Amino acid sequence: MAREDSERAPQEATAALGERLLATRKLTLELAKPLSDADATIQPFPDASPAKWHLAHTTWFFETFVLRDHLPGYRLFDERWPYCFNSYYEGEGPRHARPKRGMLSRPSLDEVRAYRASVDEALERALPSLPTAALDLIELGINHEQQHQELLLTDILATFAENPLEPAYGELPPPACFAVEPLSWHRGREGLVEIGATEAGFAFDCERPRHRVILTGHELANRRVTNKEWRDFIEDGGYWTPTLWLSDGWAWVQQDRVAAPLYWREDGTEFTLAGRREIDWAAPVAHVSHYEADAFARWTGARLPTEAEWEDFAASTDPNMGNQLDEAGAAVPRPGGGMFGDVWEWTQSAFASYPGFKPAEGAVGEYNGKFMSGQLVLKGASCATPRGHSRASYRNFFPPAARWQFTGVRLAKDAR
Repeated sequence: MAREDSERAPQEATAALGERLLATRKLTLELAKPLSDADATIQPFPDASPAKWHLAHTTWFFETFVLRDHLPGYRLFDERWPYCFNSYYEGEGPRHARPKRGMLSRPSLDEVRAYRASVDEALERALPSLPTAALDLIELGINHEQQHQELLLTDILATFAENPLEPAYGELPPPACFAVEPLSWHRGREGLVEIGATEAGFAFDCERPRHRVILTGHELANRRVTNKEWRDFIEDGGYWTPTLWLSDGWAWVQQDRVAAPLYWREDGTEFTLAGRREIDWAAPVAHVSHYEADAFARWTGARLPTEAEWEDFAASTDPNMGNQLDEAGAAVPRPGGGMFGDVWEWTQSAFASYPGFKPAEGAVGEYNGKFMSGQLVLKGASCATPRGHSRASYRNFFPPAARWQFTGVRLAKDAR
């Protein structure tokens, strides 16, 4: 009996992994369902990618690192496509230039769907016989695809925002009347604490190893900065006061003529995945850059939290709570909420390696480590983050001018 149980456990774990894999792959297709071939082909700017490319790239990941490398005799769906859908893996050879992904009118959206179906069928057949190393790559691939599900939504938002007809991706209920909780401050722990992912469960390589850091006296705000508070910043001349801005940020504001969060208009409306609608003044502000977040914090007399302060404060919070993505459809930040959901929160911490960090072996080792330059860490999750994807140790990262993601602000300040 004991031997049967020991044999059954891995089978059950593999079956559970297979169910998660298929559910993740299904959600990506459902997210793309409202899109025409033209919708899915457009690339609004170089840092964003077409929806069709997201669909194909996540499939290329599984085909390359799982099926090609671990299933003897597997033949690629199309030998030309790895060149088109490799993202940044130098170990996989040359690839189509990132800024030109929107030029890939072929393969068509239907052909990409057929590609997904073929790879999914091969994965399902192979799953029971795959070695542990391949199963670990499937786990990585699931989390990788969840990242692209969020990117698919934010990139479609950016795409539709470029269309003067301002089409809607989906529907959202109108903003509800909501009384904003007064801003209050919560004392964080001081002294020696541990941050980073433990060895149990999945985490990206950049979240490890777990290590000790020293925290000095600090406090974190009980909630995120709201749209109304951001309007007050604008009305007080925040975007035109150079003393509030980092040097690079001030140059960026002047060069790009930034005067409000991305997608806002002076008439009190914003563009969303449900089209243009009135700004919900009680909701967390979104689509602001690190430069803007830092300037706003200075305007209030506060600062942005460090990564360690945020993570230690959130360690006892359930990361599955909050306004996150549960099903395909439009998403938008909503009033209320806790540490997770609605918007990713900028920190003042650079995205850098932890002491003892070692990237994974092989091409997948290029996943995070090579980007540890010029990026800032964001913590939490957003309304477009698939529920269950994030955790306190999670390290999202973007360059300081990026703001097409659902990015917002939680204030911090020093305390004696």
